[in-house]
Amino acid sequence: MASLPRPLPGMLLPRSMSKRRAIAAINSSGQAGFLVRCGRHNIILIPSRESSSTSTRSLHSSSTQSSPSSNLTLSGVPSPSLLPNHQHHHQPQGAGMGPPKPAPLSVLPLVTVLRSWMTATISSSPFLLPPSLAIMSMLAHTTNPVLNPDSNPLLRALLKKTFYAQFCAGEQPAEVARTIKGLKDVGFEGVILGYAKEVVAPHGQEGTGSLPKHVAEETKVDMEEIDSWAQGTLMTVLLANRGDYVALKFTGAGVLALQCLRQGADPSPQLKKAIESICVLAQSRGVRLLFDAEQAAVQGGIDKWTVEFMERYNRTQPVVYGTYQAYLKSTPETLSQHLQEAKKKGFVLGIKLVRGAYLGSDPRQLMHDTKEDTDKAYDGIAEALLKRDWQVGPLKGEGQFPDVSMVVATHNRDSVVRAKRILQHESKTNDVAFAQLQGMADEVSCELVAFNQQEATEKQEKAKAYKYLVWGSTGECMKYLLRRAYENRDAVQRTVGSRDAMRAEVLRRLKSLFGLA
Repeated sequence: MASLPRPLPGMLLPRSMSKRRAIAAINSSGQAGFLVRCGRHNIILIPSRESSSTSTRSLHSSSTQSSPSSNLTLSGVPSPSLLPNHQHHHQPQGAGMGPPKPAPLSVLPLVTVLRSWMTATISSSPFLLPPSLAIMSMLAHTTNPVLNPDSNPLLRALLKKTFYAQFCAGEQPAEVARTIKGLKDVGFEGVILGYAKEVVAPHGQEGTGSLPKHVAEETKVDMEEIDSWAQGTLMTVLLANRGDYVALKFTGAGVLALQCLRQGADPSPQLKKAIESICVLAQSRGVRLLFDAEQAAVQGGIDKWTVEFMERYNRTQPVVYGTYQAYLKSTPETLSQHLQEAKKKGFVLGIKLVRGAYLGSDPRQLMHDTKEDTDKAYDGIAEALLKRDWQVGPLKGEGQFPDVSMVVATHNRDSVVRAKRILQHESKTNDVAFAQLQGMADEVSCELVAFNQQEATEKQEKAKAYKYLVWGSTGECMKYLLRRAYENRDAVQRTVGSRDAMRAEVLRRLKSLFGLA
């Protein structure tokens, strides 16, 4: 019989050597060791001294029993990732290592990941995006029934399964309820729900005319526009659940609302009654209202109305929130005035902080000069509110800070991470939510969800994550979808990041499917 080779860690034994002779070789060396089969070869594995007392193996069995602290010296042995997958579970984990944390995007259904990947790929492509925008713009503004998704079933079916499903909640209440439930099942705290239907003023009447001599002289058309807007918003409040938000635009109430806002007038009697009915219903259902920011020409009027309704309905709990755009140079001063008014009159100031969405229409001189300046403004405002340490305008230097409820609405990951860190360790404002649009920045949203599920402790504030989405028929949602497409065009860097994140998640799932993860 040929002499047995001296066993060494990582030695490839001859294929002709039987398992029995290989075991005898290990035993004759006086060292504890075992074999691993790799392809057609046996490989000798010899534990390090530190682990030899905590890891044992029956040389004639195919299983290893080890304590969590055991570790093997794999001198000269290929990396475990190169071994066949069925061998991986034989390798004991390193000291102190628990089970790997799931990838944040793993909570999303595969169809959502694939659809997000497709949407982000189109939005980040200089070749695919321009024709896509042209087609969507045509569909959003068409008067041709063939091009209207609500009257063309084939077109409706195509859009419903793609872009509509990516950004919208549904057409009917039951569909909306399923979408909301699906988001909450994933781990989101709730939703911000909006009604997609918009009132489009006839050309030349976009709120630029003078007000009627008596605002009470509302025409039949004015009242129909207000009633349509109010009914849609009331239905949206009914579709939302306790703790959710509902977003509304005052300009959706028609031409008279636009005229009142432009000229800083109070809402007309019919419009005021409609807003009050919406606030009362929201308050009774535990739903919060986000009054959206709009173009600079009407924003002063919106701010005025917002504070008036806050004073009335935010006495104990926040119901009404204003939207503050960080890209406007005037925002810190505006916020300072509203904070002082909330302190003086004793109401909770509801704040939704955004970067801004009217770059293409607001006068350039009103905005910060660079994106970096806007980023600094956003992060600075968020930090001051979270720490209750305001140092701008009439509130500067005053000790007592009013009660504040805040929605950090941004797709910027750096801003989210920064605000979350302050919320965990330094915040004195506890009523804080984070929000991103449905179908956008899912990699940011899902990181918040993962944090809440895996890392948040009882002593830490949860980073409550919400998704903003609209409901309505496919045709009604086209203008909203077009705005989302333009927003993606204007944020190419972020869109590329979303595309890459979705692609990486698809590859991760494929590797996991074939045991390569």
